[in-house]
Amino acid sequence: MRYLSVCSGIEAASVAWEPLGWSPVAFSEIEPFPSAVLAHRFPNVPNYGDMTKHGGWTLHAGSIDLLIGGTPCQSFSVAGLRQGLSDPRGGLMLTYLEIAQRLRPRWIVWENVPGVLSSGSGRDFGSFLGALGELGYGWAYRVLDAQWCRTQRHPRAVPQRRRRVFVVGCLGDWTAAAAVLFERESVRRDSAPRRAQRQATAADASGCAGAGRWWDGGDCAETLTKSNANGAQRMPDKDNFGAVLQPVVGALCADDAKHIGSQYVNQGKCVVQPPAVAQAMIVRRLTPRESERLQGFPDDYTLIPWRKKPAEDCPDGPRYRALGNSMAVNCMEWIGQRIAEIDK
Repeated sequence: MRYLSVCSGIEAASVAWEPLGWSPVAFSEIEPFPSAVLAHRFPNVPNYGDMTKHGGWTLHAGSIDLLIGGTPCQSFSVAGLRQGLSDPRGGLMLTYLEIAQRLRPRWIVWENVPGVLSSGSGRDFGSFLGALGELGYGWAYRVLDAQWCRTQRHPRAVPQRRRRVFVVGCLGDWTAAAAVLFERESVRRDSAPRRAQRQATAADASGCAGAGRWWDGGDCAETLTKSNANGAQRMPDKDNFGAVLQPVVGALCADDAKHIGSQYVNQGKCVVQPPAVAQAMIVRRLTPRESERLQGFPDDYTLIPWRKKPAEDCPDGPRYRALGNSMAVNCMEWIGQRIAEIDK
């Protein structure tokens, strides 16, 4: 599978999909530190930079099999000004669609914060899904929580709450898109008679799903939801993580500020602060390595040479910010594995 990643960040998708044998054709990232991480970790993959200049990229229809991107969330976040598509960052959602229209990949994967579902009273997200349909893509979407997405490499998921909306599209085939995000029983048209109350098909990924729908020319259906009962799990017992039972750490983005008090909004801009954890009645800052583990990255993945200094002198600040803006690796791995199974 050949894929193009836009708004690449530090490439959770490539870390997740490398075991599948998938190969990135190119990245598109403009922020200096994430771009440096990409150049260090993927020296042979070009970074095209600004995605709005995609017309000049040396790619054409048939160059890629999959388009992946998590366009900026600030304009949709409930912690921001919520200007939606009128914000240039929100408008990159439309640029993503332009790239899909030009390159015509079989698969598309798009990610954003749950606030996108209500931005513009739902019209912003509806415009995105409607445009996908106009381009010939059948689609499905689902809210996944990183704390529940278990895979072979992440059998215990990751220790943080991080709910994100994922849209999967398949060119000309809504059933394939739906099969990636949902179990077969949840998309059958010949549903069995209603069973007793509180009996239903179990959500996949051990309850990570929120509301979701799929498209086949206008027909929509609702899916089941399941939430965590107590919001706690055991943290890894090494490198100062502690062995005590602690609350699951909140996501490293302002849209999830209700889960952790280490973010704030300054004049509508998401300001990511180093995350903290309470341990033995003491609040301490998480290390960058612990933040990497929260997102499912290998230890020291963001510890790179930076501004003419060696890796061991890489500052913590840009590492925290890059990790906070990233997708969770285990969620991307779960989606990739499902696409690989369906694409067989």
